[in-house]
Amino acid sequence: MKTRPAGIGNVNADWMGSLPSKLSAMPLKHLAVPGSHDSFTFWVDVHAPVGPDQKTYVKYLATIFSVLAKKVMVKWSMTQNLTFKEQLDAGIRYFDLRVSSKPDEPGNELYFIHGLFGHKVRDGLLEINFFLVRHRKEVIFLDFNHYYAMETEHHVYLINMLQEVFGSKLCTNSAVENITLDYLWEKKYQVIVFYHHPSARGIPSMWPGNKIPAPWANTTEPTKLIQFLETTLKERAQQGSFHVSQAILTPKVNTVAKGLVWGLRNYLVERNLPTIMSWVEAQKPGVDGVNIITSDFVELTDFASIVIKLNNFYGFIYGSSNRQHVTLLL
Repeated sequence: MKTRPAGIGNVNADWMGSLPSKLSAMPLKHLAVPGSHDSFTFWVDVHAPVGPDQKTYVKYLATIFSVLAKKVMVKWSMTQNLTFKEQLDAGIRYFDLRVSSKPDEPGNELYFIHGLFGHKVRDGLLEINFFLVRHRKEVIFLDFNHYYAMETEHHVYLINMLQEVFGSKLCTNSAVENITLDYLWEKKYQVIVFYHHPSARGIPSMWPGNKIPAPWANTTEPTKLIQFLETTLKERAQQGSFHVSQAILTPKVNTVAKGLVWGLRNYLVERNLPTIMSWVEAQKPGVDGVNIITSDFVELTDFASIVIKLNNFYGFIYGSSNRQHVTLLL
């Protein structure tokens, strides 16, 4: 299997709204949903300080070598190339989010982060909302799972921002088994926010992190990754949660040292992608199967389309004709 760019387009922009009634009536936890890992790292700021999520020795090296060190970090910090809108148009519906304040910056402004600071969180949320307004049957998962340099006031600021930007589109925390597309469409909900921090306790529109476990293999070896994915799927909770399969490899210090000038994409992801995608293509959604699957560089293959098509297991065809996707009941 060759890796190839999926192209930028909106072929999957309305895939949820195109599902047959059999599937829109099914709990979302039993559907296959494509997601991206470290979703909003398509741009990082080499002129800003190194992020507080980095180890002390990385900050030290960046201080000594400044922009040169950060240019190397860019190659290992960026896990996506597509913008917010491009990922949404491609069909990505789950977003893995890490956020931080900038130390010494006045105010409560927050940024996406992965080693280096990215876009302002507000700008990203506004772009997502712009898409949702135009695609009323599409539903997204926002998983805020890592927070850095954030005090109580930063969390209050972020939660207020989420409520302000999405308003009535925010789905109220309830039993996962009740969350179907039909239910969400009826309520006009389009955003499910998971907030892994005590600050959000008791806020109806903020779902607790334990309702979306995302086991992490933390390995550079594709065989170990696949073994881990298989094991964690077997252990998947039968009730009360969605499930994220992180189909990603994680570089270690010696990996970065060996592939310093190549970066994550060229040194680790591209060479192992065929093995990982073969595993993805063999999966089935459902009670004992996959739910959300995440990947790095979702544009390198037709990742979103491959995951969406796993729902063919339920007896319908999701294919393409002249770049327009059609759904047929068998």
